[in-house]
This record gives sequence, structure tokens and C-alpha cells, in this order.
Amino acid sequence: MSGFTSFSEFYPYYLTEHSNRSCRRMHFIGSSLVIVVLVVALLTGQLGWLWLMPVAGYGCAWIGHYVFEKNRPATFKHPLYSLLGDWVMYGQMLRGKVSF
Repeated sequence: MSGFTSFSEFYPYYLTEHSNRSCRRMHFIGSSLVIVVLVVALLTGQLGWLWLMPVAGYGCAWIGHYVFEKNRPATFKHPLYSLLGDWVMYGQMLRGKVSF
């Protein structure tokens, strides 16, 4: 799993770690909640709520991995690539390139 020299090299591995549909759905829910928390915090000026962003995002994603995918999230070994992978997969799910 180590030794990725670029995100384009990492992303196919990332997708194999998200082969379970329920896991991908949990990621999608978590990422959507991150967006909602950010927008609400900015619109209301209640920036103290921003601490919920990682709780919502990682909480849902990690539940997806431990409960459905039965693997350890890539976040622990590749945090930046994994975070980028979450958002690339989210966009691809919205565009129908990765199934829900």
C-alpha cells in the first residue's frame, strides 16, 4: 500500500478500498454533511460549528469501512491522498461515474 508517488497512482487503489456500495454511500453522506455544516456555519456566522466537519466526514466514512467494507481506512497511511480521494469519488458519484 505504501510507495505511491502520485495521486493518479493512488486513486485506483483507493477505489478498490471502497468496493462495497454501503461504504461508498457512507462516504457520500459524510461528505454531504461536511458541505452542509460548512455552509450553515458560514451563513449563520456560527464558526464554532466547524469542528463538526471532521466528525461528520470521518465518522461516516470510518463507519462505512469498519461495518461494511471490513477494512482499515486509507486515511491512516495516506491522509492527504485519502482526503483528496474522498472528494474525487464524491464528484464521480454525483456525475454517475462511480455507483452509489
